[in-house]
Amino acid sequence: MEQISYFQAQSTDIANLVSLLATLFNIEQDFNPDLSKQEKGLALLIHSPNTGTICVAKNTNGKVIGMVSAQLVISTAQGTPSAWVEDMVVEEAYRGQGIGKQLLQRALDWAKDKGASRAQLLVDLSNTEALGYYQHLQWEPTQLQARRIFL
Repeated sequence: MEQISYFQAQSTDIANLVSLLATLFNIEQDFNPDLSKQEKGLALLIHSPNTGTICVAKNTNGKVIGMVSAQLVISTAQGTPSAWVEDMVVEEAYRGQGIGKQLLQRALDWAKDKGASRAQLLVDLSNTEALGYYQHLQWEPTQLQARRIFL
């Protein structure tokens, strides 16, 4: 089995991360790949280590083959920071090897170290594979429905 290593994303990883996001956004109905927007968003996260992180998995050649991001918000319900987990994606050839689970755990450990007491994420309702995956990892569904508005 190939050796997989885990790191915090660096600016030099952005090109690989944009490619992974394109894979993810082609699955999700609410998003479309946009290279310049994804580059800007990734750079903002990478350069804001106190409030956000991108955990990456790299193969033996140093190529990023998986990622997950997390950002802190204040939870008035918890009275502590809470982590929004986003952009969870692993290249198809590497799925089923525990890489996603490792990435999520690293993001949750980062959030916990920052004082977060809860994490949440959104799942595309048509992505049955992801719904089953998060259920398998014991992420609980809520009665909340996401809404958005562009500013």
